[in-house]
Formats: sequence, structure tokens, C-alpha cells
Amino acid sequence: MERITRMHGAGGKLMQELIKKVILGNLELTSVEGGVGLKELDDGGSVPLGDKEIIFTIDGHTVKPIFFPGGDIGRLAVCGTVNDIAVMGGEPVALSLSLVIPEGFPMDKLDRIMKSINKASKEAEVPVITGDTKVSQVDDIVITTAGIGVTERGRVIRDSGMKEGDVIIVSGNIGEHGLAVLLAREKFDFKSNLKSDVAPLNKLIKKVLDSGVEVHAMKDPTRGGLASALNEMVEKSGLGINIYEERIPLSEEVQFLSQALGIDPLTVANEGKVVMAVKREDGERALEILRSHPLGRNAQIIGEVVSDHKMVVMETLVGRRIVDTPMGDPIPRVC
Repeated sequence: MERITRMHGAGGKLMQELIKKVILGNLELTSVEGGVGLKELDDGGSVPLGDKEIIFTIDGHTVKPIFFPGGDIGRLAVCGTVNDIAVMGGEPVALSLSLVIPEGFPMDKLDRIMKSINKASKEAEVPVITGDTKVSQVDDIVITTAGIGVTERGRVIRDSGMKEGDVIIVSGNIGEHGLAVLLAREKFDFKSNLKSDVAPLNKLIKKVLDSGVEVHAMKDPTRGGLASALNEMVEKSGLGINIYEERIPLSEEVQFLSQALGIDPLTVANEGKVVMAVKREDGERALEILRSHPLGRNAQIIGEVVSDHKMVVMETLVGRRIVDTPMGDPIPRVC
């Protein structure tokens, strides 16, 4: 009998197979008329209402450890849902909060998590307007957030929307969240100042969209990292992406740790980055806008969209290689 493993929730091929075969395979009503539905497997769904379109998303969090350099499970829960709305072109309006708390969980830890949720909510300027709390025999606290956002009808940005000739932009250094969590969990012998990048991206993304830059597709490269996000965009659009290794923004610490641990940073989760497919003529302007914001100061154009293949291909110093969808995030339970 086949069993569910942690790799089935790690954002790679196994997770995609699970969702498509077992979850989608058993659901028949998966969209509303004119909206983005579950079968699109985007960062959220949408509901057209008059001249507006409501974006709806939900995300569960089981990170271990629950406190890590740069953040914690509470901040992660707020930012993850806010960002899923923002990358679909929506302005986040409100959040719900569900807590499943283990019996015997320290009250001071819960208080610390709630203070962090409050701080992240204020930072994003998105209120928590409803919620639910349970105490159960789980191994650690589980936090689920749902969120609603709004945009003009027909203005939802899909992860399938990139066009031939678009430039691919990533908003900053990749791999920081997953590796920061790994270091906090495993207690390696060497010291590191690496912190998670977890942050709400709604204001950064709004700044780009309000400028008139033509953004055709967006994705936040969380579980499975940049590799998984780019491959999803390729699969859904029917186009290919060429990227350049020398342009991938990596901090020195991420480069060192990736090499030392044998981990490909392209497959490591991020929680404060966005990948954009932007009209070529708008690429430099988009880059300038991103770099003018603290969360986008290391933004780079890393490649372009092509039609001569349907893969993610990376140019390196020694030749070209295919960047495939990972089987799963190499670092489990990071978001």
C-alpha cells in the first residue's frame, strides 16, 4: 500500500503528482464561472464580482523549528498568504487565522508567535479579521492562514501568462529561507549570520504594477525554490526559459553553504522573493523600480522566455544544463 511521505508535500514532482491524481482527481466543482480555479494550480483562485475580481488563497504552515533566524512560523503564515495574493496582481484585503496548538505547548511561545503575527500584519497593512483555535495531540503548532484580495476584473496575473521575448526577473538573493531554517534545525558546527528572507511583498509588487510595467506572469518561489517556480511557468505557458548562472543572485553565505552541504540553491525555498515575466521593453524599468525598494535591492534579470524549447535551460561556464523540477525541496518542513 502506497503511503504519504513528507516528500509529497515538498513542492516538487511528487507533490504535483499527489495533487493532480488524488486531490484534483476526486474533485469536480473546482471553479466559478469566469474565475481562476483549482485546476489551474496557481497561487490562488478568483471570483469575478461586478467590475472587480476577488482573489482567494490559503496556506498551511508546519515549519521546524518554529523560531529561526529572521522569522518564525507566525511571520511565515502572514507573509505566505499575503504574497500569494500579491503575485496574482491583487491587493490583499484581509486574513483569517487558524491555530492547531499541541496540548502542553508553552504559553510564552504562543504569545511570542502571536506578537510576530501582529507585527507582520501591520507591516503588510493587512488585518486578521477572523480565526479559529483548536488544541489537539499534534507534534507541534500548525498555523493556517487564508486571505482575500482584490483587483480589477480581468486583471488577475497568472503564472501561465509569460510570452515569448519576456525577460525573467527575480527580486533578490535566493535560497536564504530554506538554508536559514536548516542551520537552525541541524545545529552545524560552523557559525553563520544567514537569516530567512521572509517578508510581505505586496508593497514591492504594487510599486511595479502601479508604474505601468507590463507584467505577464508572476510566481513566489517557495517550496521547490526557483527551479520549481520556473518549471511551473514553463509547463503552463507551453514556452521555454533560458537563464544564466552568472546572473542568479546569491549571497556569499548561500554559495558557501550550498557547496558545503551539496544542495542546489535553485531548489531551496524562498519566502520573500518574486519571479516575474516582464515585457522585454519594460525589463530595465522594472529592475530599477524593484531595486529602489529595500526588498528588491538585489533584483536581477536572469533570463528570457523562448519558443524553441519547453524547458528551463541554464547557461553555465562549462555549457548548458537543464534545470528540472526537483522531486521535492531538499530541506523539508521549511514552510
